[in-house]
Amino acid sequence: MLLSSAGTPAANPADTAWLLAATALVLLMTPGLALFYGGMVRSKSVLNMLMMSFVSIALVTVVWLVAGYTLAFGTDAGGIGLIGDLKHLGMHGVGPTSVTGHVPTLLFASFQLTFAIITAALISGAVADRARFGAWVVFVLVWTLAVYAPVAHWVFGSGGWIVAKLHALDFAGGTVVEVCSGASGLALAMVLGPRLGFGRDAMRPHNLPLVLLGAGLLWFGWFGFNAGSALGANGLAAAAFLNTQAAGCAGLLGWLAVEKRRDGHATTLGAASGSVAGLVAITPSCGSVDLLGAVVVGLAAGVLCSYAVSWKFRWGVDDSLDVVGVHLMGGIAGTLLIGLLATASMTGGPKGLLYGGGLGQLGKQAVAVAAVGAYAFTVTYAIGKGIDRLIGFRASEEQERTGLDLTVHAETAYDHGVLTHGTPYAGAHAVRPSEPPVPPASHVTDRSPLG
Repeated sequence: MLLSSAGTPAANPADTAWLLAATALVLLMTPGLALFYGGMVRSKSVLNMLMMSFVSIALVTVVWLVAGYTLAFGTDAGGIGLIGDLKHLGMHGVGPTSVTGHVPTLLFASFQLTFAIITAALISGAVADRARFGAWVVFVLVWTLAVYAPVAHWVFGSGGWIVAKLHALDFAGGTVVEVCSGASGLALAMVLGPRLGFGRDAMRPHNLPLVLLGAGLLWFGWFGFNAGSALGANGLAAAAFLNTQAAGCAGLLGWLAVEKRRDGHATTLGAASGSVAGLVAITPSCGSVDLLGAVVVGLAAGVLCSYAVSWKFRWGVDDSLDVVGVHLMGGIAGTLLIGLLATASMTGGPKGLLYGGGLGQLGKQAVAVAAVGAYAFTVTYAIGKGIDRLIGFRASEEQERTGLDLTVHAETAYDHGVLTHGTPYAGAHAVRPSEPPVPPASHVTDRSPLG
C-alpha cells in the first residue's frame, strides 16, 4: 500500500488514472442507452425516451450524493449486511485525501454513481411510450434509495450479506445492475399495463442507425464498466477487458444465428441486441471466467435472449424495449454460469462445477439472483403502484396516441410533414389503407413486422 508523507494511505496514480477514464466511459453509457432506446421507439416519442435517460443522470446524482452513497457503501448498519449507515450523508467525511483501496474515495463514489445512473435509466425501456414524465422523475428518486442502494450494499458494500456471508460472485453488477433493472422493469410494466395496440399495431424501431450508434457507445462504455471494476490498472482489469470483448462478439453471433434459422434474416437490430445481451451476461462473470468461458457466456446469452424477447407476448406483459428479455435473462444467465465456469486462476479460489468446484458455488449464485430479483420486483411494484395512485403513472390515451414528444415536451424530433411528403402523420409504421395488416406470428416482437 502506498503511504503519504504523513504515513496515511495514498492513492496509486496509475490505478487512479485508469478509474478516472473508466468512470467517464460508464457515464457515456447512459447517453448511449438513450440513443439505443430512442431509435427503438416510434418517432412520436423518441425525445421522451431520450429525456428519461438524461434526466436520470441528474436525479440519481443528486440522490446519490445526498444519501445513496452512504446507504450503499457506508459501514454496515447492525452487522447484518442489509444497508449501510448514515455516516456519510451529503458525502460528509469523504474528502480529497480519503482512499478506498488504491484510489481516492471521491473517485470510487463517482464510479459507483455511474452504475446507479444507468441502472435506473435501463428501467425506462420497459415502460416506453406510455409513462408520465413527472411520475418517472418521482419514481427514479424513490427507487434509487429504496431499491438500488440496498442491493448495491448487499453485493458491493463492505459487510453486505451477499458478498460477505453468502460469498456469491458478481464482479461488475450482474445482480446489482442487470437483474435489478430487469426485475424492476417487469414490475413497472405490469403496473402501467400494455401500450395501446400492443400485439396488434406496428411498433417497430423508427431509426435503426440510431440503435446501432447507441449499441456502439454502450459497447465502448462497457469496457469501463467491467474492466474498471477491477479498481486498478492490473492484470485482472486486462482479463475483464478481453472477456468483455469476446462475450459481446459471441452474443452478437449467437443472436444472429437464431434469427437466421428462425426468421430467415439476420437483422441489424438483432446484431445490436445480441451484442448487448453478451455484454450483459459477461458483466457479473468477467472477473471469474477465462476466455473460453467468456465466449460460452456470451454465446449462451445471445441465444437465450433472442428467444426470451418474444415471451412477453405469451405473458401479455408489454416490456416495450425488452429490458426483461435482455437484461433480466442475460443477467441471470451470466450470474448462474459463474457456478459452472468460474476458474481459480481468475477468482483466486472459488471454482465452478465444470472446473471441479462442485455445486456449492452454483447454489450461492442462484440464491443471489433469487434474492435480488424478488426484492427488486416487490419493492418496485409497490413504488409504482403508490405513485400511480397518488399522481398517476400512465399517460392519457390522447397523449399516447398523439405521442409524448409533442404532448409532454412540446417538441418533435422530426418534421413529420417532410418525412411523409405532405401526407397526414399517423405513426412511424402506420399501415396504409391499401395494405392489409400483417398477421400475428408466434415469434412476433418489437423486432418483427408487428413489433
